[in-house]
Amino acid sequence: MRVESDAGHLTDTALAWCKGVQHDRPTASMPRRRPKSPQLPPEALAEITAIYTALEQRALPRACTGQAGCCHFRITGRTPQLTRGEALYAMQGVRASGRREIRPHPEGACPLLAKDGRCTIYRHRPFGCRTHFCQAAGGMYPRRHVADLIQRLEALDEKLGGDGPHPLEKALTQA
Repeated sequence: MRVESDAGHLTDTALAWCKGVQHDRPTASMPRRRPKSPQLPPEALAEITAIYTALEQRALPRACTGQAGCCHFRITGRTPQLTRGEALYAMQGVRASGRREIRPHPEGACPLLAKDGRCTIYRHRPFGCRTHFCQAAGGMYPRRHVADLIQRLEALDEKLGGDGPHPLEKALTQA
């Protein structure tokens, strides 16, 4: 849009408007803004909540003592795999905890662990964390026990434009 005066020059109003327009590339005078994180649509939030509630209702006996041993991925050799819906939900927990970014844990543990070893997104933790892939707590849930819930997570992933599960850190950075 070009607004010119009778003399063919840009008017002060037009110049002021142009200076306020966000361009593709930030300049020294324009601060770089982070794009807003995608939000989980309400119907997807309702489905994630329903899946996690269904899992809680069929919980298997576990002896989790909250030691966070299963959260040390480098030691266990296991990392939770998150679908797009799970990652978006987990990122809600990250934002609620006041964090702005995910940084790798220096010891190869879950990047969502606090200094005291507790999960900073416990209420928003992914399905894999909820199904206790921790051997000390009783091991992973048998697939037959949760296959229908996994299928629902996969269907939601497809609806949200996901391309299947990804390791936790990658899934969170893509969310």
